[in-house]
Amino acid sequence: MPRFHCPAPLHAGAALSLPAGTARHVQVLRLQPGQTITLFNGEGGEFDATITRMGRSEVEVEVGSHRLLERENARAVHLLACMPANDRMDWLVEKATELGASRITPLMSAHSVLRLKGERADKKVAHWQAVAVGACEQCGRNRVPELRPVQDLADWLRQSPPAAPGETRLLLSLREDSRPLAELLAGGTGPVTVLNGPEGGLQREEEDAAVAAGFVPVTLGPRVLRAETAPLAVLFCCTEGDAARHTPST
Repeated sequence: MPRFHCPAPLHAGAALSLPAGTARHVQVLRLQPGQTITLFNGEGGEFDATITRMGRSEVEVEVGSHRLLERENARAVHLLACMPANDRMDWLVEKATELGASRITPLMSAHSVLRLKGERADKKVAHWQAVAVGACEQCGRNRVPELRPVQDLADWLRQSPPAAPGETRLLLSLREDSRPLAELLAGGTGPVTVLNGPEGGLQREEEDAAVAAGFVPVTLGPRVLRAETAPLAVLFCCTEGDAARHTPST
């Protein structure tokens, strides 16, 4: 059944005119009155809905029953991603959403190629939020990860509060004193915050500042992964305990 994010109040029995973006998506798929779709608004669970009218630019539906269904990971993961260049950040946001990231903060560090400020940064974040919405529609998540404003890494480290009780802070690093990822995740159930550098990695001074903020350097093994691949490996490891709840892709 086609799934659509509908950023509007939803309740069983409501007659609803879909928001413009959602309506456009329904029309692109050439759905017709009488067909059933799934709607979710990010507040939990999902609703069946039946299309009652297709206008030139409007789509009206009758909202059906609510299913209190969640497909979130047991551990909330906040990804601090120093933005890779070109369209790789789009890919990272999409895949991180599919793997269950609960929040993504785009960062700029000393070696960052992609540098964004002002209106350009705002437009990029809005675009990445839309990418996350599309990924949720595809993968079955009913809660959309939050895309935070672009920040400088130094500012984030300076302004961030201490780690919350039970929080694990991970710094993906090639340092000799890095610990195996599995060792840091073993037996934990609290939230995880993952800091990953851009192409070329973080400067030693940046890593030292992260360690001072409570991040533990971790290694993913003997191979060096790309900036957009490494955080996905961590997300996968954080979801291993949820594997039985996941439906294989088709």
